[in-house]
Amino acid sequence: MINAMSSPSKIRSEHYAGDRYEALFRVSHAISAHRDPKKLFSVLAGELRNVIDFRFLSVLLYDEKTHTMRPYVLDNVVGELEEFALQGFTPEETMSWWVYQHQQPLVVPVVNQETRFPRMMAFLTAKEIQSVGSFPLTTSHRRLGGLSFGSEHKDAYSEDEVSFLSLVANQVAVAIDDALNFQASQQAQEALQRERDRLQLLLDVNNSVVSNLELREQLRAVSASVRRVMQCDVVSVDLPVDAEARQLRIYALDFPESKGLLKEESLVPTGCSPAGEVFRTGVPLVLQVDDPDAVESCQAHRIISEEGIKSGCMIPLIGRKGVLGVLALGSRREHAFKDDVDFLMQVAGQVGIAMDNALAYGQIADLKDQLAQEKLYLEDEIRSEMNFDEIIGSSAALRRVLQQVETVAPTDSAVLILGETGTGKELVARAIHNLSRRKDRTFVKLNCAAIPTGLLESELFGHEKGAFTGAIAQRIGRFELANNGTAFLDEIGEIPLELQPKLLRVLQEREFERLGSTRTLRTDARLVAATNRDLSAMVDEQKFRSDLL
Repeated sequence: MINAMSSPSKIRSEHYAGDRYEALFRVSHAISAHRDPKKLFSVLAGELRNVIDFRFLSVLLYDEKTHTMRPYVLDNVVGELEEFALQGFTPEETMSWWVYQHQQPLVVPVVNQETRFPRMMAFLTAKEIQSVGSFPLTTSHRRLGGLSFGSEHKDAYSEDEVSFLSLVANQVAVAIDDALNFQASQQAQEALQRERDRLQLLLDVNNSVVSNLELREQLRAVSASVRRVMQCDVVSVDLPVDAEARQLRIYALDFPESKGLLKEESLVPTGCSPAGEVFRTGVPLVLQVDDPDAVESCQAHRIISEEGIKSGCMIPLIGRKGVLGVLALGSRREHAFKDDVDFLMQVAGQVGIAMDNALAYGQIADLKDQLAQEKLYLEDEIRSEMNFDEIIGSSAALRRVLQQVETVAPTDSAVLILGETGTGKELVARAIHNLSRRKDRTFVKLNCAAIPTGLLESELFGHEKGAFTGAIAQRIGRFELANNGTAFLDEIGEIPLELQPKLLRVLQEREFERLGSTRTLRTDARLVAATNRDLSAMVDEQKFRSDLL
């Protein structure tokens, strides 16, 4: 009940006091309901604006490590947060530092008459702030900083309002202290989780060393694990295409949100690309994809930029005999890997061991398969009905042929044997092989006329699993089987014109690809061919390539 004898000013003052303490109650409730500083101070400003005159509200916290007063939150501040931060105020130039040191409120009734903080007062005057009050933010555990209010009116804060705002500051200090503790706890938990994830990644990579010896599948699994733990957008493993390492090939890739510009089997030049630099030097590289000249001059940079990658990290994969390849990570965030190089080098060390083991296993498996194929082939030869161990005859023509065989056999030249069907062309071919330095290796024969045209390429060069309908397993071709030995192609005139360039490449470059594969294989097989047809006439008829002849 209001006393009828009370003065109007007293009644108004009591009314404002009631509103303020109701606002204080709502502020206390808001503090318990909000942990997010932005939401908390938005509610705080809304409640206080009904009972206190202010144009801006700010919280500055003191950082002992850097000796700075850093803005924690500013609501409706004159000028943006960035503008305030760019002023570069030292702690001593701020009112918040004064209340932090003295632990008591500080009110400036007229800003342009205050001489203790000239830079700060000049800044506020330029923003048309006439009066300002600052209050210490302190809990029972520590000092935090200062809570400040500014008004467009002179002498805006009375003693009652100062007392009220001191209570508000106490509530705000408790909220900030809780928020900082909660944030520190979250950061500690996140750091602990990151450490656990990284240790798990090292364990996963280590397990892959002993559990998965198929190289591509092993590297795909590693790429996926690294991308998940490092929280980046793309991880790839780039390996050299050949011994000269003029290019790298993306051998394994994990890029779920790719635009399709990066994909497995893409080639990466070693000349200008970051991956190429790391492969050549063996030194890790952290980069930002923001150099216009590099993007314009290098296709690798351009593709990375078009995929939206803003930062990258390239780590060399080092094995027992040197750099095996490059582990490449990319992120659409800037500066994503600045503190991760040491950990990624540990991962790369494990991957290098895994690759060494997988490569060694692959070589052993290839040799084992080749020996098995040779064994089967030789067993088949033994079961053959015909025996060509000796050539029997004494005619002058036969002696001339045998003299030619003795002349050409020690060389590695390709040999073409001409003769009618049944005249012993295969016998002559076998004699050339037995008199050559390759006699202890495989003599592989193929009748080109007896193989359907569609299967001849597979017979000559082999095929990968799934290369065509019915290709249920990988198959080694005759040239791969005859490596360091002799390949005898009977009826070579029956080879289709479209297959002849591949045979020419084997003779000239000593290399080929299996059907359905992009991997280039090399062979040191000697070619001995035979035919009963006139190849010169076939050249004239454009049925046989002149350069192959």
